[in-house]
Amino acid sequence: MTSTSTFNMNQKKRQAIFERLSLATPEPVTELNYSNPFELLIAVVLSAQATDKGVNKATLKLFAAANSPQAIFDLGLEGLKAYVKTIGLYNTKSANIIKLCQQLLDKHDGLVPQNRDALEALPGVGRKTASVVLNTAFGHPTIAVDTHIFRVSNRTGLAPGKNVLAVERGLEKGVPNCHKKDAHHLLILHGRYTCIARKPKCEVCIIEDLCDFKAKP
Repeated sequence: MTSTSTFNMNQKKRQAIFERLSLATPEPVTELNYSNPFELLIAVVLSAQATDKGVNKATLKLFAAANSPQAIFDLGLEGLKAYVKTIGLYNTKSANIIKLCQQLLDKHDGLVPQNRDALEALPGVGRKTASVVLNTAFGHPTIAVDTHIFRVSNRTGLAPGKNVLAVERGLEKGVPNCHKKDAHHLLILHGRYTCIARKPKCEVCIIEDLCDFKAKP
């Protein structure tokens, strides 16, 4: 459990945490494969409750056949399902993607919008997906809180919170401006490979001395 001291983590410590994470991973990027903003949007929609590895396996064939709103819309619902049926919740995701493509064509000239409201208005796109696209495709300093970032933020004391929005607000306020663009991926990668859910690898963690988490003996 995180102690109450996490709520008082000072900015100097936050700066040090991100400096170390940045030195370890100078160019943090998503592990989803994509070559344009539309491919990223589709990959992120598919990634909900799925692994990046599983999504990449499916999109490798999907994007080779169709990687634009018109091309995926032309596949039709059943045609799209054939490519993504290995991904969890593929029926719902496929239906949303077809509607999403139609909306991009009808309202955005087939382009992925670069503002939050327009993104969140797309079927299957919530706040987290919009934040990922804004950050990764367009370089906005947004931080999408997934399960990894939620865990790391609470354990370290960077931005403790009982829910995703509370953690997001804490990160928006507490992450140094110079690290906001990369914070999303730095924290995800740290949570995915070091600060893992069970038995975090504190013995090899580069921010262990700056972290409030106390592993159970």
